[in-house]
Amino acid sequence: MRLAGFLGPAGLGLILIMSSAMSGAVAQSGLARFQGAWLSGSVDCEEVYSSAGKGVSFKRPVDIFAPAFIVTGSRLRTPQATCRIKSARPNGDRQLLVLDCANSVAGSEVRVLMSLQPDGSLRRYFNERDTTGTEYKQCSR
Repeated sequence: MRLAGFLGPAGLGLILIMSSAMSGAVAQSGLARFQGAWLSGSVDCEEVYSSAGKGVSFKRPVDIFAPAFIVTGSRLRTPQATCRIKSARPNGDRQLLVLDCANSVAGSEVRVLMSLQPDGSLRRYFNERDTTGTEYKQCSR
């Protein structure tokens, strides 16, 4: 009886852990296409980014005005802020990312609409009505 009584709560705990891990994997798979360093405009990637071991980082001194961001796992970093990606879900032909961002002054929730383009670039939209968006090229994966 003791073993059966223990397995019930232990089994429930295992199920909760597995479902949490699975939901993280699902969210992660939605972000897989956005992983890497992205840059908008005519600036060369080498002017903004430098290699940092296995990944990429912002070149020092950081240009806080660079239209750039890096997605690594469930983190999105800009020259001025670090964000945790709380969720990523389809919104028509775009992805809606809900971010929990913080900089040296404050923290806030930010919603971002993005879509990958057939040529491998990415477009960021200011809102649902924005049909043009801002184009970003991928600098590294």
